[in-house]
Amino acid sequence: MSGGGARAAYQVGVLCALSRRFPELAPTILTGVSAGAINAAYIANHTGAFGARIESLAGLWTSLDYTKVFETRAAALVWRVLRVGLRLSVGMPSRRSGLQGMVDTAPLRGFLIDALDSRDGNLDGIRENLQCGPLKAVALITTRYSTGQTVTFFSGSGVEPWTRPQRVSLSTDLTVDHVMGSAALPLFFPAVRIGDDWYGDGGVRMVAPLAPAVHLGADKIIVVSTSHPQARADECDPVCMGPPTPALIVGHLYNAIFLDQLEHDAMQLERINRLVEDLPPEKRGGLRKVRLFVVRPSVDLGRLANEFEPELPKMFRYFTRRLGTREANTQDFLSTVMFQPDYVTRLLEVGRADGRAKAEELAAFLES
Repeated sequence: MSGGGARAAYQVGVLCALSRRFPELAPTILTGVSAGAINAAYIANHTGAFGARIESLAGLWTSLDYTKVFETRAAALVWRVLRVGLRLSVGMPSRRSGLQGMVDTAPLRGFLIDALDSRDGNLDGIRENLQCGPLKAVALITTRYSTGQTVTFFSGSGVEPWTRPQRVSLSTDLTVDHVMGSAALPLFFPAVRIGDDWYGDGGVRMVAPLAPAVHLGADKIIVVSTSHPQARADECDPVCMGPPTPALIVGHLYNAIFLDQLEHDAMQLERINRLVEDLPPEKRGGLRKVRLFVVRPSVDLGRLANEFEPELPKMFRYFTRRLGTREANTQDFLSTVMFQPDYVTRLLEVGRADGRAKAEELAAFLES
């Protein structure tokens, strides 16, 4: 499950439709990055049938609002923005640490602890499902800021850690901190300390989003993306007519971080599959065919966010409009932080519709 902040609610809608169409569906490997890590951790940590877990996760997203993700009180937002502005303009006094994020995500930590039924931060349900259920491995992807490496934290038996250029893996018992670290949107959410290092959103330098699932042993991967398929360059409508606003630029940067690498990696995997098919087994160098099924939104979730922008919390809306969110007809940046019930409900609806539309294709994929 890919990243995209609030857009990850779309993934849950897709999974709702697929679990109803395929009640026996039980993925043995779950991987997630950013908000997708929240979904993956929830599914892996809760017991019961896969469909029941997904329906419970959908109820969790439906109950979500800004107050459960970050501090929205006007005084708190103004104070953090002022401190960030002062740091940029005059710097910080010596021996005083600055803010790491634009918002305080303490509410999200409390929300996840309750949702994941974790009093001490441990995710005991994952350990139980790995021991007793069909689940074989779970991986959450983060970025280690001290080295710039993509770090995949995973739990699973019989899995050897792997190392690639700028990518490492660590076998561990997953906790709420790992979920928070993977979902820490760069600049917007503060980094999370795990051990002696600080971690943030796993999409920052993730050049191979599908690699963790492959290393964990998957031979078929279902990818639920939050990126709308792009039209040809000559068919794309301009999203703004004047100079680009900061919000538009940040939106493009976030898409480059969270979404573009997934599309590239999916294309690379298909190419490798074709090459492997043409090689005899003794010349494949350990490569194997890994089949891929990708579900993408049928509508642009950034453009969809335009309909719900007026319902943002007043002070939060004031600051985002200063960044130029009203000057473009797509809100890619805003859609990642639009944790409000009406937008989330709409994303769930779109996901369910897309899941139903893809059901027959998925049936052929699973049966092949």
